[in-house]
Amino acid sequence: MRQSTKILAALLLLGYLWTSAEGMAVMSVDLGNEFMKIAIVKPGVPMEIVLNKESRRKTPVVVAFRNNEREFGDQAMNTAVRYPANAFLYLKDLLGKKVDNPVVKHYQQRFPYHNIVPSDTGTVMFQIDEVHLRSPHSKPSFGNTKYSVEELLGMVLQEAKHLAEGFAEQPISDVVITVPPFFNQAERRAMNLAAEYAGLKLLQLMNDNSAVALNYGVFRRKEFNGTAQHYMFFDMGATSTIVTIVGYQLVKTKEGSYTETNPQVTVKGVGFDRDLGGLEFQLRFRDHLARLFNGQKKTSSDVFQDKRAMGKLFKEAGRVKNVLSANTDHFAQVESLLDDQDFKAKVTREELEEMSQDMLDRVAKPIEDALKVSQMTMGEIKEVILMGGGTRMPKVQELISKATGRQELGKSINTDEAAALGAVYQAAFLSKGYRVKKFLVKDANLYPIQVEFERQKEGEAVKTIKRTLFGRMNPYPQKKVMTFNKHTEDFNFRVNYGDLSYLDEVDVKNFDSLNLTKVTLKGVKAAHEKHSKDAESKGVKAHFRMDESGILTLDRVESVYEKAPPPEEESTLAKLGNTISNFFSGKSEEEGNVEDSKEKDDKGKENGGEKSTDSKDDTSEQDKKEKKQSDKAKEEEKEKKEEKTENKKDTKAQKEEVKNEKKEEKTDQKKDETPKEGKADKGEQKGNETTDKKDGDAAKNETAEEKKPPKPVTIKEEITPESEILDLLPPSEDAVKASIKVLEKLKQKDEDKIKLQQAHNALESFIFDAQDKLYQEPYEQASTEEERSMLREKLTAASDWLDESDVTNTIQEFKDQLKTLKDATYALYERVREHSERPKALEALKDMLNYTDMFYKGVKNLTESLDDQPYTEVEVTTLEKLINETKSWQKTNIKAQKDTPLTDKPVLLVEDIAVKIRALDREVKYLMNKAKTFVPKKPVKPKNETETPGNETKIETPNNETKSEEEGPAEGQDSTTPGTEEPVEQPPPPTEEENKNNEEKSELPESEETDKTGKEDKSSESKETDSKKDDEHIEL
Repeated sequence: MRQSTKILAALLLLGYLWTSAEGMAVMSVDLGNEFMKIAIVKPGVPMEIVLNKESRRKTPVVVAFRNNEREFGDQAMNTAVRYPANAFLYLKDLLGKKVDNPVVKHYQQRFPYHNIVPSDTGTVMFQIDEVHLRSPHSKPSFGNTKYSVEELLGMVLQEAKHLAEGFAEQPISDVVITVPPFFNQAERRAMNLAAEYAGLKLLQLMNDNSAVALNYGVFRRKEFNGTAQHYMFFDMGATSTIVTIVGYQLVKTKEGSYTETNPQVTVKGVGFDRDLGGLEFQLRFRDHLARLFNGQKKTSSDVFQDKRAMGKLFKEAGRVKNVLSANTDHFAQVESLLDDQDFKAKVTREELEEMSQDMLDRVAKPIEDALKVSQMTMGEIKEVILMGGGTRMPKVQELISKATGRQELGKSINTDEAAALGAVYQAAFLSKGYRVKKFLVKDANLYPIQVEFERQKEGEAVKTIKRTLFGRMNPYPQKKVMTFNKHTEDFNFRVNYGDLSYLDEVDVKNFDSLNLTKVTLKGVKAAHEKHSKDAESKGVKAHFRMDESGILTLDRVESVYEKAPPPEEESTLAKLGNTISNFFSGKSEEEGNVEDSKEKDDKGKENGGEKSTDSKDDTSEQDKKEKKQSDKAKEEEKEKKEEKTENKKDTKAQKEEVKNEKKEEKTDQKKDETPKEGKADKGEQKGNETTDKKDGDAAKNETAEEKKPPKPVTIKEEITPESEILDLLPPSEDAVKASIKVLEKLKQKDEDKIKLQQAHNALESFIFDAQDKLYQEPYEQASTEEERSMLREKLTAASDWLDESDVTNTIQEFKDQLKTLKDATYALYERVREHSERPKALEALKDMLNYTDMFYKGVKNLTESLDDQPYTEVEVTTLEKLINETKSWQKTNIKAQKDTPLTDKPVLLVEDIAVKIRALDREVKYLMNKAKTFVPKKPVKPKNETETPGNETKIETPNNETKSEEEGPAEGQDSTTPGTEEPVEQPPPPTEEENKNNEEKSELPESEETDKTGKEDKSSESKETDSKKDDEHIEL
């Protein structure tokens, strides 16, 4: 019972581990504005880039709608050329933006054919043109023809999830998505919403520069030490340029009760330009090509006014721009660009650089900004590493070298895949299914965040107090607590962006609102009235958290009180110290003090957890002086305590010396210094020293306990905060559920489309294959002309139906058509298959009969030569009968099949031949297995022979001498040795288990039995004389 329980538990555990491994894969999406790269980690596949349907390692970030269908990737890009208004590209910059945002207006200038309308919350929504959504035979189009940016990006992420699951061959939900470091709070929340629409569990929004730095460091962890090594990453992507300075070093972190050393990458400085990227180069080059075409005067139409023609030129401009990175000139050409007129023109790299000179002049500024904010110089930077497709332009590399003073620029990482691989490493680290070597990442908050609240003193006007919550370049994740210690009534405060004067005016305008949240606290007054009578207020504490994604949240608010313990008599020295301390410090704790949360983890402690009061307008000089005096008094008191401690140590040392000199004398005179009894065998001196040390420590601890005052009782009253988001209103719960439902319907529609296409392809393939086979020789021989004509008619009718089918036909209709054709051709296909496979089957039967016949003859000879036969007469007869019957059946059916026309149903079937082969094989295997387990009967011994316990056979001679004879002498020994044996008692009869063991031994080879028995006999008789040992070595 217990054994079966263990087996069941093991099977359940194995099933659990199997199902867990099936769902342990994680993924990352490096979501750029132009392309996305997807990476996965699953058991047995460490950090692999996912291939899309076209087997490419990067996929265009575009979604298109046409013919009542949704398209992604290259297919959507083709639609973008023909129907630009129905394809949506470069969406990431529109996340978290309202319609009147400068970024949205700039987007409309670049892509004027999109119809942008405001949503209920004021964000961007695209109105899709109905004209190109439906085909002539289509059903009503999508129920919702307005999609928000978050929904469109949710569709892209949904497609990324679909590709990753197909590549990993298992479902995936956990993901890390990369975002630019300059994304603000609204943009990050919008990306989080898009992931929710896609059905993904977001582990982290990781800054793409940090992901690149992590990927770079993971493969070079052995190169880092305790001294920071600084690197600069220059990333020019499709729409922006980011320069990041990071430091790598080994740091010690505490994990539970032990300390370990791990590498860490810390973001030191970031500079960026949100509009400097490859897209702007491509758009300017597109306009240049359009002007060249208009200058050729091939048509009177203006190419700028034709959306499709401009879409073709945009695609060609991107291709030529990439070619010019490696060549100085190239031809741009587009067939049938406008009014059936082709376009071809020679362009040079110099022309591209001249038309983009103002953009090239901005390359150096992000480098300067990153150095400035990190307070570093280029001399401290070990290497400059290039990232992004824009850095492939020779002129850009030249300007980077000039700005950094480096002739050699680092190109040691994959510019396309580094961010995706770094993010998927972080995903594996954050998931619970993998053990990953730790590589800590300390990201930085680019925009300072502050808290504003109002305070009014008696006789003074209302004053607005500002406290910095998270400063510029503060590391995160991190928790902080802000204390409001002057408020006893219900109040409110605002969370806003801090000083953004270091940003350009254009970048500041990109923030729809500098106000983030308004928080109203209700219940402060009630809590104060409840606890103020018997407890001291310690203020209202608001607990803030900036998580791994850089999103700020208010975890909780509580009103804290301390209730004094029962009073105790204080010593004179303690009273004097408290009086001095109160005189210098008082109780002037500053309002709105910000400090790191004590509840944060080790990561938070390393994130710069010093007490910070970032106030610039509410600290008086008098307060500073009082604080100085208080600190000075505390230092003096600390020094006095240290002096007392040293004196005590010196006194104790002197006493130890005296004891060593007079170790034989008793020390009963000294109070509280009498040593306790120790172990006598360890020496009197050592026992006395140990005991004195224990007594001294105990006395010291008792003194400390006496001095330590009792702790006050802390009372925490939860305050319910009411938060109102000010920068970007989130959609309601109902709206979120509706959007998820819409995306699920579109996903189901895509899956149905794939199934419909598969059914269509299966029917089409069968028709083409069958029509071709009807003219092949094997099928013509196996069918009549009448039968072939009938099949051709059915195939032609099915082909016509297929040509007339459209999207209105269902999957079942295609399956029914295919089943009808398979039923009609089944008889012909079976005849051809039988005729083609029969010769091989007959050859296999012939070989089996020959083998069985030889085996039968061997069995026959064996049974005639042995007295003890392994087989019975019935078994031998049965084998003989089976052979004869099979030969007769073979002969009869081969003759009948030859007389049967190929167009008729075969008489001799391949399956019948296989049955005969299996019957012969089964009978032969049975007899062979029986021979392996056969044990011959033991021979009957003569009456004048007796067997001794040592397996000796004693033979009585006429002279009454006893002769020892071995059945099989061991190698290197005499067969017999003369001597006289003492009488030995007969052993008891062997048990069933011993008989079984003997039978198993009988099956062993002779040499193995000899060796094994010889060893056992030698071991058991090792105490006898040498001559007797020789007698004992007898084989069984």
